[in-house]
Amino acid sequence: MIMCLGPLALTGCTRSDEPPSLPPAGVYEHDAAGENSQAESAPTDGTAGALTRPLREAGWFCAQVRANADGRAVWCRIGHRDEVDALYPQVAQFLLDRDDRLAWAWFPSTQANHENDQVAAAAAPALTAIWPDAGDRVQQEIDDFDRDLRARTTRRSDDIPRTGWRDTHADYSYDGHNGLVVTARDTFVRRWPFGSEHYATTMSSAVGDLLAGGYDCFYPPQQSCNRPQSNGYFRVALRGDQIVSAQFGIGSLIESGRQRHLLSEEFPHGLTFLAEAVRRPVTERIEQSRRSGTSFAGIVAGTVLIIDARRGAVDGDDLVAYLDIQIGAPLAAT
Repeated sequence: MIMCLGPLALTGCTRSDEPPSLPPAGVYEHDAAGENSQAESAPTDGTAGALTRPLREAGWFCAQVRANADGRAVWCRIGHRDEVDALYPQVAQFLLDRDDRLAWAWFPSTQANHENDQVAAAAAPALTAIWPDAGDRVQQEIDDFDRDLRARTTRRSDDIPRTGWRDTHADYSYDGHNGLVVTARDTFVRRWPFGSEHYATTMSSAVGDLLAGGYDCFYPPQQSCNRPQSNGYFRVALRGDQIVSAQFGIGSLIESGRQRHLLSEEFPHGLTFLAEAVRRPVTERIEQSRRSGTSFAGIVAGTVLIIDARRGAVDGDDLVAYLDIQIGAPLAAT
């Protein structure tokens, strides 16, 4: 019982066949605690730098996406493309305490083939960078889990196979649905950062403009809106009414060097779900990718911006493209 009180204080004594809750209970149930939602490049030194270095060297984009008085959240992301140019994003999330110690990490499963390999390929080198013996164990446990799962001939329809283990550093939980969750045994963050006011407004203030742009949007409770006339979508992650991250898809049609599918067709008043201070620079960067049909991953005006572009026909200065756009990073463990 004493062993359970420290590392599992947020989630209770969890057996290896029961996954930890996502997010851990109570970590966002607090008033603002010096919340800072201005994104910045992931640190290149300290624990955060060590964790993200193998990912950044492999082509991942990493950023410190929010912080507060108790800790900071680091978010990493890469897009995998298959043989038909479909893109499958993969992310990794890290929560560090104010003394720069890793408290929690999540390597979610992806929708791509061989997702177990991708989880291990990301987690093993990242964790090895701070806990030299952890990466080999992660690789072994996931490999063993994958082999045993393939050997199983029957299982209940409601059975989600999973495995769990612990070492001197952390408790680990892995399954094919949630991926790998790592909870440090000697580090604890009580209040997890949740800020997003720097770059986003509220859903209730934005829904009217979405309706004006042709989106079918019934909020509340709907957080995913569709635009049938352009095969567009708009979806958000929220904390209460506050937008934390937003994703939408929009086409681009360049003829004779000019944009024929104006952003105002879908957002007649502009990207009003963004805070006024960041709206113009973020919009300009999106329009740059729409003109060129190119992808982007970076920070614009302190705001995480991900653009995945799929180019269709290209003829001189003419092109057709579709862009999947994400603004802001979701809260850790969500």
